Amino acid sequence: MCGIIGIASNKAVSSNIINSLKKLEYRGYDSAGLATLNKNEIDEKKCSGRVDQLEKMLFKNPSNGSIGIGHVRWATHGIPNVTNAHPHSTEIVSVVHNGIIENSDNLKKKLESKGIKFKSQTDTEVITLLITEQLKERQPLESVCNTLKQLKGSFALGIIFKNFKDIIIGARRGSPLAVGYSNNENYLGSDSYALKSMTNKISYLDDGDLCVLSKDKVEFYDLNKNKINKKIHILTNDQNVANKGDYKNFMSKEIFEQATTAKNCINEYTDSLKKDINIYNFPILPSNIKKITLIGCGTAYHSCLVARYWFEELTTIDVEIDIASEFRYRKLKFDTNNLYIFVSQSGETADTAAALDICNKNNMKTCSVVNSVESTIARNSNWVLPIHAGPEIGVASTKAFLGQMIVLFILCLKLAKVRKDIDHSTFKMNLSNLEKLPEAIEKSLKVENSIQLMAKEFLDAKGSMFLGRGLSFPIALEGALKLKELSYLHAEGYPAGEMKHGPLALIEEGLPVIVIAPKDKYFEKTLSNMQEVIARGGKILFITDHKKELINENIRFGIRMPSIGNLLSPIVLTIPLQLLAYHVALLKDCDIDKPRNLAKSVTVE
Repeated sequence: MCGIIGIASNKAVSSNIINSLKKLEYRGYDSAGLATLNKNEIDEKKCSGRVDQLEKMLFKNPSNGSIGIGHVRWATHGIPNVTNAHPHSTEIVSVVHNGIIENSDNLKKKLESKGIKFKSQTDTEVITLLITEQLKERQPLESVCNTLKQLKGSFALGIIFKNFKDIIIGARRGSPLAVGYSNNENYLGSDSYALKSMTNKISYLDDGDLCVLSKDKVEFYDLNKNKINKKIHILTNDQNVANKGDYKNFMSKEIFEQATTAKNCINEYTDSLKKDINIYNFPILPSNIKKITLIGCGTAYHSCLVARYWFEELTTIDVEIDIASEFRYRKLKFDTNNLYIFVSQSGETADTAAALDICNKNNMKTCSVVNSVESTIARNSNWVLPIHAGPEIGVASTKAFLGQMIVLFILCLKLAKVRKDIDHSTFKMNLSNLEKLPEAIEKSLKVENSIQLMAKEFLDAKGSMFLGRGLSFPIALEGALKLKELSYLHAEGYPAGEMKHGPLALIEEGLPVIVIAPKDKYFEKTLSNMQEVIARGGKILFITDHKKELINENIRFGIRMPSIGNLLSPIVLTIPLQLLAYHVALLKDCDIDKPRNLAKSVTVE
């Protein structure tokens, strides 16, 4: 879950490396570093902490050189400190790495048996030392190829060499890696986003590919050093640049632009004149779809949970959901009439990409719901449904989660119509509600002042519970996850009806319990479950779209949300939970955009 950058140029590169690393901090921010070739020596500088610290180091002691590599780290092997930060260098080679080398312990023992000393606790240093040994007798490309054949696990690598001052070698297995092209300058990066400010011409390495960059050219090879060709993609010109504007942080900006991003997404998929949904070219004839399997991780998994209710309600298709990290290791029974839908904000989530790869190897029909059409998951899917949310920088997903739900609802509604699982009036009603959704989201954001008061109730709490039933249950899970991610407070999401089967033991006097209760068929039952909590001293924070005035001295706070119809209620009810997590974290002075121990794009298993 680290980020890497490499630049080969005819001018000094350290400034552009720093700027690119700042864009890559969503992948990790435990430590940062760079290495350039300066006066025929490898000039390595690194620090614990953020890229800003590295930038301060360079201000005092600049790194010159027209070729260099950089890295931001999310720690796997070894604690976050300067020694374990990347690059990892010897006198003749320097390496940056994203991924995990699973056989690093065995390789380390073999190297140590030869008297070779290690400085760090990382798996990456094994790569550096293996290449160093190979370079005693071989040229760089052969040395790297021979080293890669010894490695088990995943990697994206950027490598520079003291004695070959004009080249960077990149390699990929499992972890994403892209190459960018410009005049007298070429680039290597973990994704196109990091390169986009410098070029819009990109190629993507596939598993097993290597590349050799100089300022003038890029050559691609397979592991046997055979030259291969790569397609050059022209990136879209995204005007929605990633800056905070007048907001304190990216997350607050991303929460408050959700009405706009929702409208953009809906407009992309709906025809207001024909009153229809513009989704075509299904990989399977809709009438032949026997089952849909929805696959994701974390927040994306929660969007899959919501979608399951929609597919069950509106279609006759069997629906299954799975966590990607579990799906990839199960003994699966594939069927050519099944559609496998993979949901990922970044489109680079390692577990989700691996699950997709399994489906592709079994010739299944696949669809991806992603925020980046240039991502690995998008490129490897039969069919792509972008969420059109624009760049999301805050690690805790907000607008991408809403975008995922919106696209999955639109897909469900379209399938229900073309399969004739619903009548025209039902389709028309749901489409009308969908078109009203951005306005409902806008109104939902106006509850912020009330949420700020609620947030104070969490400062002295040792934990909290989020309860919901039906479509609100996944939103309870997501609300609890957001609070954990941002404020580091323990929180659990539960189906309200399950409280009596164990979780009631956790309820004690003053414990904040968030009850999510839209006006649906579960409403009265949810109220009954709420009474079970009240009877045991729980402090109720009640969120509903019911217009009925609920007067109860045991409800500490009540938040009334706009009504948008039962099926779309989870999208609206998500907003106050995002705001709650945000304001609790703000009161606790937590790092909103970069919560501890987390990264935006999870590119390791």
